[in-house]
Amino acid sequence: MRFAVYCGAHLGADPAYQKAAQELGEWLVAHDYELIYGGSKLGLMGVVADSVLNKGGTAIGIMPKFLSDRERVHPGLTQILTVADLDERKKMMMQEADVCLALPGGVGTLEEISEAYSWMRVGQTHNPCIFFDVKNYYYLLQAFFDQMVKQDFLSQKDRQLVLFSESLFEIDTFIHNYYQNNI
Repeated sequence: MRFAVYCGAHLGADPAYQKAAQELGEWLVAHDYELIYGGSKLGLMGVVADSVLNKGGTAIGIMPKFLSDRERVHPGLTQILTVADLDERKKMMMQEADVCLALPGGVGTLEEISEAYSWMRVGQTHNPCIFFDVKNYYYLLQAFFDQMVKQDFLSQKDRQLVLFSESLFEIDTFIHNYYQNNI
């Protein structure tokens, strides 16, 4: 199984984010899952890739050509794919992945996982979407999704297709239940 992991090119203010990225990488390898991500060696992207590679796992980077110098491509990746732009990267990550997961990150991270969730809701992908909610980083977004349901902009059924959790055990259970019930 392949995980598209969206996360920051920065480490963030709280060391817990870096620790979670490392734990996620180790967890992916322990479950024989592969990492697909933005391809950078910087920030949480670099931490999760290093963690996967240090445990002998597969880490595939997808990087737009114009970002390869700015974000500094991770030199030790199993495979690096160069694409023309961010739209092509997002599309390729979703096509190559079985699961989409967001660690803490900035606007780019939010945009990528939101697009993955939107595509899944309209049937363009079948990837479950997960917010790895380290130290309640995504608490306000989760509340906003719940507000969308209350205001009839999002169905309760579709709201249940996305998970906010800090537990890798709960994330794994969600993925297996998702595939049993939706595919």
